[in-house]
This record gives sequence, C-alpha cells and structure tokens, in this order.
Amino acid sequence: MPTGPMRKDNEALSYCAREVRDHDHDRYLTALFAPSDRREAVFALYAFNAEVARTREAVSEPILGQIRLQWWREALEGIYQGTVREHPVVEGLSDAVRRYTLERAHFETLLDARADDLDDSPPSDLAALEAYANATSGTLSVLAMAVLGFADGAPSRAAQLVGTAWALIGLMRAVAFHAQAQRLYLPDDLLQGHSVDRRALFELKPSPALNHVVRDVTHRATGMLAEARGLKGEIPRAARCGLLLAPLADRYLRDIARAGHDPFALPAAAPAQPLRLTVHSLLGRY
Repeated sequence: MPTGPMRKDNEALSYCAREVRDHDHDRYLTALFAPSDRREAVFALYAFNAEVARTREAVSEPILGQIRLQWWREALEGIYQGTVREHPVVEGLSDAVRRYTLERAHFETLLDARADDLDDSPPSDLAALEAYANATSGTLSVLAMAVLGFADGAPSRAAQLVGTAWALIGLMRAVAFHAQAQRLYLPDDLLQGHSVDRRALFELKPSPALNHVVRDVTHRATGMLAEARGLKGEIPRAARCGLLLAPLADRYLRDIARAGHDPFALPAAAPAQPLRLTVHSLLGRY
C-alpha cells in the first residue's frame, strides 16, 4: 500500500516535489503512489515538465521563450555528458537519467513540442493536436513508466495513451484561458468544419459550434482512455500506479460533458481526492 498520501503535512518535501505540488497538483498526487525508492525520480520528471510547460506564459516574446528552452536543451546535453548544472531540477533529472537509463530522445521530443507553444497558430487538424499532446504529456508519461521499470510493451503504450488523453482534456479545459491570450489549441479543420466564429471565441463568447469542437476532441480522449484500459490484462499491477491520471481524467470529462461541452461554463476545478486514487491503487485499477 502506498504511503505517500498519508504523509504528515509538516514532512519536508524535496524541491522537485514542491514544484510539482505547486504547479501540477494532479500529477503530484499520482506520484505519491510510486514506490518510495522511485518517487523522487518521478517528481524530477514532473518538475522538469512544469518548468518547460510554462515557457509560453513566462515570456513576453517568442525569442525569450526560445532562449529559455535552449537553456534546458544545454542542461539536458550536460546531463548526458556528465557536466550537470547547479539547479535542483537539473540535478534531480540527472539522477533519474543515470539510475533508470532514460532515453535522451524523449526529452528532446518534449522540448521540441514546447517550442511549438511559441507559435500561436492552431494545429491543422485533430491528428496534429494529438501529435502535440503525445509529444508533451504522452512522452512524459512514458518516461515516468520507464522509471517504474516498464520502458516498453503494454505498460509504456498505456502510459502514452493516458498521457496523451490527459493533455487533450487539459487543452479543452483551458480554451478560455488560451482565448484570453488570443491563442488556439483547437484543430483548424474542426473550427472550419463546425463554422466557429474565431472573433467571438477570442471575445469569450460561447457558441454551439465551439461546443461541437470540444466534444469531438474529448471524444477522442475518451477513446484513448478506453484503449489504455483495454490493455489492463497485459499490465503488471506494479505498473498501474503510473496510470492513475486516468481516473482523474474521467472526472474532468464528466465536468465537460455536464457543461454541455461549453468551455466557458466549466466549474472551477475541485481538488483531486487522494482517497479516490487510493481505492484505485488498492484495487489495481486505473
């Protein structure tokens, strides 16, 4: 039984754990169910992701974002060359890479995808949006599963599916946030196919057409979660703690559906329930 969720509030957390708790709380809760000897490596992965994921929001101009991402590219190069920069996330990531032989290509894929955040153009179609979601959250989940000791096969595939679905759902939940900044992560072909008025969207005005786009994307995410669960028989129980984003994704999908797929009518996100995750973990479900 995982002991992470039962930690006392005053127990000291590492820098990486605090970063994940503060910037990616859902993943923080799921990481608590990783084996204690591997948990810090998972936190390091998630802290790295939190750093690069907020690049677009942290800079005022795309060139500054490129500079920020280049710093991380050079830090990553140093990790694999044995010259680790003095930064708590870099140091934690270096330890995870060394202990679990994590592939550099996965980190490069994630960084390349985050560079795309600096371009405000929407993805051309649903396949392009899915590729972005896979390169970011899907790749991150694959790395976390590798830390758990399952770098390939059904556990890795299920992690990729759950991670990609998680990103698709998150992007739909963030439509209003992105629209305020005149940004779109909605597929261009769906926007055109449903005749979405982009000017109205950027003015934060709801419309049935926009709801249809959100419905189409979340439908794809639902299918990916179902596909991941279809692999359950091939996934060792020890790997299933790496898939606990799935029940949290279900909750967000229900919220979106109850709002009629209107991204401007979504309820404020309620805190994830550790007890729910504990039950799933004890029963070997995801």
